[in-house]
Amino acid sequence: MNSERRRAMKHDELARLEMLAEVDDLTARVSQGAERDWPWEPMQRCAALLRRVLGRVEALRIRLEAPLIVATFGGTGTGKSSLVNALVGSNVAESGRERPTTRRPALIAHSETDIEALDLPRDEFELVRNDADLLRDTVIIDCPDPDTTDTDVSGSNLDRLRQMLPFCDVLIYTSTQQKYRSARVVDELAEAATGCRLVFVQTHADLDEDIRDDWRTHLGERYEVPDVFYVDSLRALEEQRIGHRPAGDMGRLLDLLSRQLASSERISIRRTNVVDLLQAGLVRCHGLIEEHWPAMTQLSAALHEQQERLRRRMTEKLEQELMLSRNLWERRLLNSVTASWGLSPFSSMLRLYNGLGSLLASFTLFRARNTAQVALLGAVQGYRWLEGRKEEKTAELTTERISALGVDDSLLRESQLVIAGHVQEARLDPSLTSQTTLPDMRSQAVAVEGDFLDDAGRRIDDVIDDLAMRNSSWLVRGLYEILFLTYVAYVLFRVGVNFFYESFLNRDAILATDFYIPATVFFLLWTAVLVMAFTRRLRRGLTTRIRGLSQELVDRQMDLALFPQLDRACREAAAGRDGLEQLTERAGELQRSIAHSTGLGGPRPSAPPTIAPRV
Repeated sequence: MNSERRRAMKHDELARLEMLAEVDDLTARVSQGAERDWPWEPMQRCAALLRRVLGRVEALRIRLEAPLIVATFGGTGTGKSSLVNALVGSNVAESGRERPTTRRPALIAHSETDIEALDLPRDEFELVRNDADLLRDTVIIDCPDPDTTDTDVSGSNLDRLRQMLPFCDVLIYTSTQQKYRSARVVDELAEAATGCRLVFVQTHADLDEDIRDDWRTHLGERYEVPDVFYVDSLRALEEQRIGHRPAGDMGRLLDLLSRQLASSERISIRRTNVVDLLQAGLVRCHGLIEEHWPAMTQLSAALHEQQERLRRRMTEKLEQELMLSRNLWERRLLNSVTASWGLSPFSSMLRLYNGLGSLLASFTLFRARNTAQVALLGAVQGYRWLEGRKEEKTAELTTERISALGVDDSLLRESQLVIAGHVQEARLDPSLTSQTTLPDMRSQAVAVEGDFLDDAGRRIDDVIDDLAMRNSSWLVRGLYEILFLTYVAYVLFRVGVNFFYESFLNRDAILATDFYIPATVFFLLWTAVLVMAFTRRLRRGLTTRIRGLSQELVDRQMDLALFPQLDRACREAAAGRDGLEQLTERAGELQRSIAHSTGLGGPRPSAPPTIAPRV
């Protein structure tokens, strides 16, 4: 039994250490996000809020081993001071009913407690020393009343209350049959309960009816209420004066405070308060981000729309530039295809088609009658050669020109105007759309343009070689050769049947020119159809690859050229939102897992946040 008990204690200790490690890790991750310089205003506000929350967290960490600070909280006349006297067992706080007795808070501490370690504003309290057993592990503050007629001005009751609540670890919330639905007190409790454990006490048990069930229902929507104590503080104080331990709920309350507020439980309580603080801050930040996220979504959509618009327009311009040299590249592609095919009937027709201009010029040369005609034909051939060289040079210049073709200035300015309105609505810095000037964009694209210029000629050659290989496969070659030879075979078969069978055996007449002339015409037409079909196939493939090449260059430049700072800010905002979502979910899970670990009440753990979909 002893070994099992030791194993259980060891397991509990490991579970506690694991929980504390998770709290420390959560705090560290929140701190990283709070210290980051965010470009988005809502995220900046969240970071500022989290830094304030972390300030309170750090104060709790500093006081980790110090006595717990317990404060009474409740409306005027709810018996806060009387309850303090009953807990301590002597008159340490002035009490009175139905009037705001407490004006300046009383700080009740053990005579051996080092007040300096608590880091409290000493000038705001009246220090009372007492050697009650409960005070060995706690310091009690008798707080001012939040429902007095004071306004929230410097030095008022309400101002003092709000100044001291951040130092408190546990709040004893007192109320009566008349006061438990006080809106002012409930509102102040909602602010005060964050980062505190709660103990709920109905006082005036000697005068009021027991309304704990109704009170628990009233509180249950917003708070965890493990127990509500129904006490008569004056009777409990008299019992302690005559040496008796208080009975009933006052005895249970003293047992709870003695057990749960002992020195061994300080760390758990303060760590739980840390999680409450972080969760409350993260949930508030989540709400703030989701409130402004639709504008950021619209900005991202507008940025993507303008980027695609620029990309499309630039792709069209580059494609037009490249298409100027398409005829030259088609001839080079056809030469490459016929070279790959070798000598075959259909490839011979392709060579004939490709060199038709030179062939006609050669036939014309044979028909020349004198030296003047030969000279004229030579001049025509020279002009054709010069035109070919000029076309090749144009193709080279086109390659260089498209490599330096950047973002169109007019399109960019138009996009800047469209994006600027969305940037303002999204609460981003308007300078993000103008920080990068057109010359800056040109200089940013120099490396990409240089790489493309060095690579453009080779890429075009690679495109031609790849298309030549694809169109020289056995499947393509076989298809066109068979289609071409089908007609030739038919004509030869018809001539063979006529010559060897009909003329020799049947004594029919041999086919006359009336057959051969139409057959030749149809042969030329059939050949032209196949050649046109094949060259159209080549042209279609070349056009597709040219478009792909244009798209590639535009993609390279657009990644660098279009509002890079703004795009980076949008990505950072999205990453921050995702990180905040993860932290909020993690804090909520941790809060729910330790909500009952202290045995005290507290704010009800928040439900997991609902995240708006990203566009």
